[in-house]
Amino acid sequence: MATSELSCQVSEENCERREAFWAEWKDLTLSTRPEEGCSLHEEDAERRETYHQQGQCQALVQRSPWLVMRMGILGRGLQEYQLPYQRVLPLPIFTPAKVGAAKEEREETPIQLRELLALETALGGQCLDRQDVAEITKQLPPVVPVSKPGALRRSLSRSMSQEAQRG
Repeated sequence: MATSELSCQVSEENCERREAFWAEWKDLTLSTRPEEGCSLHEEDAERRETYHQQGQCQALVQRSPWLVMRMGILGRGLQEYQLPYQRVLPLPIFTPAKVGAAKEEREETPIQLRELLALETALGGQCLDRQDVAEITKQLPPVVPVSKPGALRRSLSRSMSQEAQRG
């Protein structure tokens, strides 16, 4: 089975804003496969000859970074599929250009992050539904210490067997 692949690379750089983007993906795959239902097999027992022929087709798969995949047989048209969204690693909200830079040189804090910081400051770091640890542990069932790890299992197995004998 022969396969050919075509990959794409895109890169962009903005020196003024100190931004860069780079992407690479496998765009096109063309493979030769045996075609189903298209084979010929002949045998001649007198002459002790056999002949076998298998039809072939070229399968085409095209992918894009916009989660669209096109598949089909070359010359017969392609079927387009919209792939489901896949979660990727979260992108950082804010990354300083220089860690030790002066305040004037730094980028502005994004509006969403500024609003979140203002809310935290207004609350004063206090949770409105806060409970003490003692109140939470009061609601939990009591903890029964087990002296040996196998002791609990043995006592359960004895009681189960006793129940089985009683019927």
